[in-house]
Amino acid sequence: MGFFNKSGKTDKTTGDNLEKTLSTILVKDIMSKKLITASSSTTAHQISKMMEQGIGSVLVKNGSDDMGIITDRDFAIKIVANKHSYDIPIEKIASFPLQTIGSNESVLDAAKQMASKKIRKLAVIENDKVVGIVTSSDLIRQLSKMTQ
Repeated sequence: MGFFNKSGKTDKTTGDNLEKTLSTILVKDIMSKKLITASSSTTAHQISKMMEQGIGSVLVKNGSDDMGIITDRDFAIKIVANKHSYDIPIEKIASFPLQTIGSNESVLDAAKQMASKKIRKLAVIENDKVVGIVTSSDLIRQLSKMTQ
């Protein structure tokens, strides 16, 4: 993994050090603990009203253990592009199963998982329970703190 030094050239040593540092920072240290959940029968319109308030994702409960997620990006891709009605239940458009990462995993692992799955959010689990969410924005914020 290369990283740009102050001259704009790739500096492998800096990149290696950055990768090593990112592998020591835990997901639980940067995750958000504020979780918003909705039942799978909630409509897309109801979710959109939540998202107007600045919420970027909502965890979707579908039964006792089955969970998924609906994101602001899902609205553009799954609802608007497919011309779904706004009264469609979110179970029809949410992403199942929920993509997760352990709270004691590194932020480097989270970044790799997001990149490989082409997603921007991971639910954080501890003892088989969702305890937070980590986003690509969280990772970028952490990275910017380290490179100042």
